[in-house]
Amino acid sequence: MSQYEVPVYTKRGLRLVRGEGSRVWDEKGRTYIDCISGHGVALVGHNHPRVVQAIQQQAQRLLICPGTFDNDVRDAYIERLIGVTPKGLNRVFLTNSGTESVEAAIKFARVATGRTKLIAMRQGFHGRTLGALSLTWNPKYRRPFAPLLPDVFHIPFGDLEAAQSAIDEHTAAVIIEPVQGEGGVRPATPEYLRGLREICNATGTLLIADEVQTGFGRTGTFLAVEHAGITPDILCLAKGIGGGIPMGAVITTERVASALRPGHHGTTFGGNPLACAAGLAVLDIIESENLPAQAREKGSWLLEVLQGLVHPRVRDIRGLGLMIGIELRERVTPYLRRLQEDYRVLALPAGPTVIRLLPPLTITWEELHTVVDALFRVLNAETGFPPGRVPNA
Repeated sequence: MSQYEVPVYTKRGLRLVRGEGSRVWDEKGRTYIDCISGHGVALVGHNHPRVVQAIQQQAQRLLICPGTFDNDVRDAYIERLIGVTPKGLNRVFLTNSGTESVEAAIKFARVATGRTKLIAMRQGFHGRTLGALSLTWNPKYRRPFAPLLPDVFHIPFGDLEAAQSAIDEHTAAVIIEPVQGEGGVRPATPEYLRGLREICNATGTLLIADEVQTGFGRTGTFLAVEHAGITPDILCLAKGIGGGIPMGAVITTERVASALRPGHHGTTFGGNPLACAAGLAVLDIIESENLPAQAREKGSWLLEVLQGLVHPRVRDIRGLGLMIGIELRERVTPYLRRLQEDYRVLALPAGPTVIRLLPPLTITWEELHTVVDALFRVLNAETGFPPGRVPNA
């Protein structure tokens, strides 16, 4: 760590210098299987050749083009993105990150409805800028920066009665992660999402789906809301959208977009040609390599074998696609450290007691077997995962 870096990160004691596929290398040449993937960013793997090629080619043409000018690559990307999102979501604003997408969604919802009340979920995480932070639940993130946005209320995740009581004709929007990430890898049930959609319809409230972590095939469908068959009014995307290039998007309906005017919002770097070229490559890879199906198959297998990890330390194992949480009865930091130092597997916490796995969707079956074996050894006192249970290996 540089002595000049602002100390806002808890460091993992590694200096990473290279990545390829599902693996990263440190400065000493040691290789690690990466089940963090930049918090879900390296969805198609590190340094995918098609993403690298797209970036190189675009870098020779044009790097920046503000939104006041049209651009061929941006236009192509927006049209391609609309083609893979649910019918009715047909207007796009491009950003640089997930928290920027959420900030834009807040503003769009307020302008479109003329209301100020916002409903978010307990255990939800939506970013660290002041608007997004207001929607984020965990007091440890919020408390140092209070007061935040007024008129924001948090309700229990998955409780339709609480939603019915909280959402009314004064509510501008409800925001939800279809699978809570930072909150412990907790999938919403399809019934809950459909019920939330109905309550929003009845009160004229906009439904915002925060798919920053779950979008682009992570959960086994292109968007996680597809599992419930619903369409939000505003969709927030980022992380895996650009193959590693900072990028995000807000996709909304004609109703919401029609309320916006020049000057209501803007961005210097959002929608820059370099990011859009990378984004086009990512969409090509997702389609040609059928990554949602890979996430579905690999995630189902991973969940099944991990649920066989019977141990008094393990409270629950849950997830959707290649977004898996292993909840322990104790803090996970020592186990994350052992995975990294003893078995060269990188994993994330999701709160203090949950190990979160967010590998690239391109992770191989052999690498998955190695990850599971490491988890079994760390949690089961060196008893490894039985060999020969990896399909297609």
